[in-house]
Amino acid sequence: MRIPFVAGNWKMNTTATEAEKLVIEMLDKLDRIEGVEKVLCPPFVSLVALNMMLQGSSIKLGAQNMYFETEGAYTGEISPLMLSELCEFVILGHSERRWYFGETDEIVNKKVKAALSNKLKPILCVGERLEENEADKTEEVINRQVSAALNVIEPVSNLVIAYEPVWAIGTGKAASGKQAAATIQFIRDVLAKLWNKNIAQDLRILYGGSVTSANVAEFISLPEIDGALVGGASLKAEEFVNIVKQTAEIKGRIK
Repeated sequence: MRIPFVAGNWKMNTTATEAEKLVIEMLDKLDRIEGVEKVLCPPFVSLVALNMMLQGSSIKLGAQNMYFETEGAYTGEISPLMLSELCEFVILGHSERRWYFGETDEIVNKKVKAALSNKLKPILCVGERLEENEADKTEEVINRQVSAALNVIEPVSNLVIAYEPVWAIGTGKAASGKQAAATIQFIRDVLAKLWNKNIAQDLRILYGGSVTSANVAEFISLPEIDGALVGGASLKAEEFVNIVKQTAEIKGRIK
């Protein structure tokens, strides 16, 4: 059975001091929730401090991005080698990286390869834009993104995929549970063809896009959806704890 997974993507929010304060507010409550893999993804500047704060807890750490080279003359970039000492996960292919910073499917593929080579677990984001959704091109876009990101990569189990429709990110307009579940099942079908049915069935696939404590149950209650990649709501301690707790309760693993 796939272990539920909830990650908080803090994006470009929180100073180092604010990040520590936020972790202090949620640490004990999050740590007591069992049966859910819990990951916090703060800005790079807070990874060292939070790595120390989370030692001995059940909460894991992730980065929001990385470059695909391990070292070199790439001013301002962070390498997988640097991250591997600090965190376990790394978000790759987020729509904000694709659309704001011009990351292509080929670049995402290089980053996934580099992460896996350096013992980092990718949280691979895929999702369509509003115009693509309205033109019934969701499956075409998802198929291209998943296939390209995993091109020439052997089947792996230490990968998480997040379906995040671009039109739902930060807009307050979430997809419906039914719509998200159908797209996530399509992702499994793509994985089955790309790799094999067993891997496709074992990999965890999340929903992301305006997830809150008020709507998370609509997604988590569906068997196709294994958890959530949470944006703005993860910056509020009680809200994020509530999302994780609901996930544990609905998936039947809370004690």
